Amino acid sequence: MTAMTPPRTEPDLSFLLDHTSHVLRTRMAAALGEIGLTPRMHCVLVHALAQERTQAQLAEIGDMDKTTMVVTVDALEQAGLAERRPSTADRRARIIAVTEQGAEVAARSQRLVDGVHEEALGALPAEERETFLRALDRLSRGHLATPVDSPRPVRRARQRGKQ
Repeated sequence: MTAMTPPRTEPDLSFLLDHTSHVLRTRMAAALGEIGLTPRMHCVLVHALAQERTQAQLAEIGDMDKTTMVVTVDALEQAGLAERRPSTADRRARIIAVTEQGAEVAARSQRLVDGVHEEALGALPAEERETFLRALDRLSRGHLATPVDSPRPVRRARQRGKQ
């Protein structure tokens, strides 16, 4: 007996988004790895520079669990790029403060991130880039903005070497 695969009526959107996202993450990790950062370290640096934020706030922005966030901030502290300090707004809270060296590294890492994005978008014809970005933005803010509850939770794909 031969299994019959149902015919597709639409492109496999899940595959297309998962695959391109994975490849983009690998390129990002490689680019940032050249200056000794991980994507998570970059995320913490740029968001901590933007405004005073606690470790918990930065973990939420970067979609990191508590343990991963602690490891990431520990690595930034060991590299002299950031430090934990009392908040100026609430002395009970501790924030992640970026050092002068960390600010320089964040500027450099942001240029690398922008370059990876520019290279990816450069693979599209110029007239399609803006439409593509608008469509993705609309999906991420609209129909695909919030995960739905499921009796069997969906796991995110594990990434080798991700910190």
